[in-house]
Amino acid sequence: MSALTGLKVVELGQLIAGPFAAKTLADFGADVVKIETPKTGDPLRKWRLLKDGTSVWWQVQSRNKRSVALDLKDVAAQDIVRQLVKDADVLIENFRPGAMEGWGLGPDELLALNPRLIMLRISGYGQTGPYRDKPGFGVVAEAMSGLRHLTAEPGRVPVRVGVSIGDTLASLHGVIGILMALQERQTSGQGQVIDVALYEAVFNCMESLLPEYSAFGAVREAAGSALPGIAPSNAYRCQDEGYVLIAGNGDSIFKRLMHTMGRDDLGNDPELTDNAGRVKRVVEIDAAIGVWTAQRTVAQVLEALDQAAVPAGRIYTVADIAADPHYQARGMIQHVQMDDGTSLAVPGIIPKLSRTPGSHRRNAPTIGQDTDAVLNEIGLTPTQIQALKDKGIVA
Repeated sequence: MSALTGLKVVELGQLIAGPFAAKTLADFGADVVKIETPKTGDPLRKWRLLKDGTSVWWQVQSRNKRSVALDLKDVAAQDIVRQLVKDADVLIENFRPGAMEGWGLGPDELLALNPRLIMLRISGYGQTGPYRDKPGFGVVAEAMSGLRHLTAEPGRVPVRVGVSIGDTLASLHGVIGILMALQERQTSGQGQVIDVALYEAVFNCMESLLPEYSAFGAVREAAGSALPGIAPSNAYRCQDEGYVLIAGNGDSIFKRLMHTMGRDDLGNDPELTDNAGRVKRVVEIDAAIGVWTAQRTVAQVLEALDQAAVPAGRIYTVADIAADPHYQARGMIQHVQMDDGTSLAVPGIIPKLSRTPGSHRRNAPTIGQDTDAVLNEIGLTPTQIQALKDKGIVA
């Protein structure tokens, strides 16, 4: 038994935000039926590096799911979705607002069919407001939320985080909303709609950005690898050209860091006993740490700071991750067998539940792999299914 065994989820939409939310539920036992377009399927199947014509990313994003290929523009396919919804707990979609209503699959119609249904809707700007109809991708949400303004070296072009962080944050907020709604449904017996906007999910993680502006008129600017207002916390170059991230911003941690560096004059300076004082002299502190790291290799710096219990780490590449013993010990590098018999490393499952952990139960499906089985479950006969296939409505 997994934590969500018995939960029935219908996944509509494609690419990242909606499917990531459904993947998280599937990892913990939910029966996720993914609706894809016939022939081409979810575009993520062709994103980034392909193995035998399919993205290896697909093996992460769609593990533990079942695939049904439906042409949602056809009335018969829309009827199939309604049949699935009648017995579902959750529906997840990430189309542009209005698309579901155009197919007769909006909240009014679906909640009338199944009042217990929980409907997660992820979009760029939300289901209401003046921007609702604008196309919105995660990268735009990251810019609108204020995040992209901060991800740069001062005076240089803002850069992206490197992964689709806006989509993923929206997905996780969506999962939180689903679990909240499931808890509330135990009391009320009623489902509800969860409206997640990509930009709002990122904005929710922007910490003190807005209250600092409200209270002081302060507009936080890009600070590169430093953490503005918290000192010392930065990346420091070492003798072998690598970098070490050092977070010496706790009061006692700062004293241990300075002692390790042979700079007790700074560690015992009464002006630097708390963060407020250190922020005023952050340039001086960073320079002192930089001088110390420049005389040592990354490994030497980390060994010294580990002994002093100062939080520090080097910057990992994926090769470092794959070889790291802690990742291995925590089960974060899993190996799955592909259909051709080869092994593929994929990220492990989190969070880690002690009694009902998540698991990898099946590989990501091929397009429409489970169409016949799922349609049979909702009462369609083989003859009816074949007729739909002949018309190109299902595949």
